Amino acid sequence: MESNTIKFKAAPDNNAEMKQILSEVYAALNEKGYNPINQIVGYLLSEDPTYITNYNGARSLICKIDRDELLQELVKHYLFH
Repeated sequence: MESNTIKFKAAPDNNAEMKQILSEVYAALNEKGYNPINQIVGYLLSEDPTYITNYNGARSLICKIDRDELLQELVKHYLFH
């Protein structure tokens, strides 16, 4: 039985879509008076979509993003930009 580590990379189109969705979710949370960073972090840590408001469809938008890919991109951005 062979055990190989699988290396994956998010597609560039996916990154642009993730950024757009994250921006829209941020804006919706901000408009409703929430602290967007705290709410998004809460969602990412818990995978509980109730951290994200339904306002402007933000909750359904955030659920379209693969959390693992988003976390990977956030860490890469933090380290390399």
